[in-house]
Order: sequence, then structure tokens, then C-alpha cells
Amino acid sequence: MHQEKSSFDVRIENEFDFSSNEYARLFSSSVATAFQHPLWLEGIYSNLAPSSGAKPLMIAIRYRSTHELAMILPLLRIRRGPIRTVEFADLRVSDYLAPVCSRSVFSELLRDEMACQEIGRLLRPFDMLRIPKLPEGMIALEQLLGAEPRSAMETNAYPVELKASFEEWRSSALDRSYQKELAKKLRQLQKKGSIEFSCEAGSAIAPTMEMMKQYRGPRFHAKGDGDLLQRAEYFDFYSGIALRGAGSFSRLYALRIEGRVIAAVLGLCHNGNFLVIMGGFDIEGYKSQSLGALMFEQVAKDCIARGDRVLDFTIGDEPYKKLFGARPSPMWAVTQTGSPAGAVAAYALEQMPWFKMVAKKMTDFKLSPARP
Repeated sequence: MHQEKSSFDVRIENEFDFSSNEYARLFSSSVATAFQHPLWLEGIYSNLAPSSGAKPLMIAIRYRSTHELAMILPLLRIRRGPIRTVEFADLRVSDYLAPVCSRSVFSELLRDEMACQEIGRLLRPFDMLRIPKLPEGMIALEQLLGAEPRSAMETNAYPVELKASFEEWRSSALDRSYQKELAKKLRQLQKKGSIEFSCEAGSAIAPTMEMMKQYRGPRFHAKGDGDLLQRAEYFDFYSGIALRGAGSFSRLYALRIEGRVIAAVLGLCHNGNFLVIMGGFDIEGYKSQSLGALMFEQVAKDCIARGDRVLDFTIGDEPYKKLFGARPSPMWAVTQTGSPAGAVAAYALEQMPWFKMVAKKMTDFKLSPARP
């Protein structure tokens, strides 16, 4: 049967206010992740997008009869070399991407042919639309966008379920020999001075973020891929999350010895999950003490004490995650091409490893601070 009128208004609202009450209500009832939180998206659009040359593309879907917000697609237009892309608001800081809506609204939208067509029209023009980092079980965004079936990414996420007590979790998640090794490392560290583990607040947050930045610089420089925290706009973004979200959305943990920060971990709180974002450790000063492992053990202990259900090490296949009982969870990507150039680029990304390396370098170049 021909549909005469859509139940939804679909529009671009590039001045959308993520700090508004209507977005808070939508977010709280949605399938969105911590990386679509109001503070997170506000920081991306206000701090990171302008310096990267990205243009906002915020598609708002509202009920026609009430004007109530039903969905937000937080997107960006970005040019990757000669390729015009449409992407989720990410800019290399988000680990999970998701539309901001409920499952029931999403199903309702899929049945509204006119609304789906209007979303597709507003997305264009592009050479390639690519949305990676879709967690396992995420709603079928490709159906809404008319894209090809999702494909598996080469990397995974690593959540670990927490137990009712730290002792129970530690005995079930950590191998017995690893438990003994960490206990030995902790005793070694205690011999070096008085140690203190804390969740930072107020005026302690800024200096701890600065120490994290100092510790991460040499480490990532040695790996050859740089560190986003060394860029002023990214440091401001993460510091803003740590400061504005403290006590509700974010936690910044610190480990001190004789009052000096030697390790720090920043993460996000969402629906009983604590998602690890980044850490910095004084590797040079404490090479044999496994600061990162000791820090994550203490983070898990604090999360359990707060009633968190999951410690999520997020995306990336670093071996240490499995040592804490985390198991790989698949990640997915949705791709749609809009031109012959986009089709060639999409094929190259999927089939040619060397092209992926070039594309990453191109991305790094595009995300460098804007110049006149």
C-alpha cells in the first residue's frame, strides 16, 4: 500500500543543543552508548570538529503530530583526501557508535518508507558513508540507511562482568598465578614509599590529566602512531570530560606514591558499566612494577564497591585485557557508497591492507590542527 504521509519530520538541525532537556530524555531511554552522552557529543561538535575541518550533519527525527524528538543521528561531513565521507561523530575518540533512539522507535521508523527515504536524501552527497565501531547486538542501522549488510571489524571490544565482591571477581577472572604476581608487584611498590589510590575530584583533576599526558607522550611516540592527548584540542576535550563529568559521567583514577601521581586512568560511567578510555603510567620510573595491571585491579575493586556490573576495556586487542577475564566481543561496520570513487575506496579499505595504512595516515593528516 502506498504511504501518503510520514509519521515523522526528518530534518537537519545542525544547531541542535545536546545539553537540552529533550536530548537528556531521549538519551536516557535510548540504546545509545556512553559515547553519545550529551557531554561527549557536545565536546566533539564544539571542540574537535572545528579544528579537524569536519562539518556537522545532525539529523533529527521528530514525531509529526507532537514534534517530540524520536531520534538523533549525530553525523559529520569530512573530506578524506579526495573522498567526501559521512561519518558518525567520532573523530577517533569514540569506541562505540549508535543511533540515539529506542528499539521500538527504530522499528517504527523502519516501517515508515517516506521517513527512510528522507534520511537517505539528507545524507547525500557523499562518496562513502562508513560507520564502524558498532557493538555486538546493536540495532540494524544498515536497514535504516539502505546500506549493505554490516561487516565484522578486525578488532574486538573487551568487557568483563563484575561480581558481588572483589575477592569473588578476582578469583574467577584472574589466573591464580597472575594473582600472586600482582600481589608481589604491589609489595615491591609499597617498599618504595607510601601509596594511595583515589578517584580524583575538583582541583586534583587538572594536574592528574597533565601527568597522564606526560606519561603517554613518549610511549606512543616510540610506537610511531602518536597520541591524541598531545594535541591541545584533544587534551582540552578529555580534560573537559574529566572535569564536567566528575561524579556522574566520568571517573579519573590516580595512583600516588609519596603524594606524586605515578598512574592515572580515565573512564566513563554508563548504565552500570565503567568504560576505560585511556591510561598513563610512569613506566620509566617503575619499569618492573606493572603499574597498569595494578591500576586496573584497583579500578575493578572500586567499581565493584560502587555497584558497577561491568568493567569494559572497550575496543582494541591488547593482550592484558584477557588477563583480567575480559573476552572478545565482535565489532561491526556499515558501509554505503555514493559514487564510483567511493566504491573504489570502500573496496580498497576492505581488500588491501596497505591502503588501510595510507588511509590512516590520511586521517591523521586531516585531524591535525587546522592552519590558515
